[in-house]
Amino acid sequence: MEVLVGKVINYYRTIGVARIILHEVLEVGRLIHIQGHTTDFEQVVASLQIKHRNVPKASAGDVAGLKVNDFVRKNDRVYRVEAEPDKPENAY
Repeated sequence: MEVLVGKVINYYRTIGVARIILHEVLEVGRLIHIQGHTTDFEQVVASLQIKHRNVPKASAGDVAGLKVNDFVRKNDRVYRVEAEPDKPENAY
């Protein structure tokens, strides 16, 4: 399951950082999925910054810098990947 947490509002190619506006909480160490017209990859959040300061998490309404492993584009969507709840073996 994936939860939309924000969208890319700018990308700084030389340093590999996306500037994102958040709609939900995002923490360092969480698995995210970035998806757009030509973008589609997953990564673990290794670094988050707000106003050039490292933070362990960012909240809804924050604009944060996110170190990304691949090229992203303006308006790409950022999803937090949630673990699927365990399903009973004998479920029909």
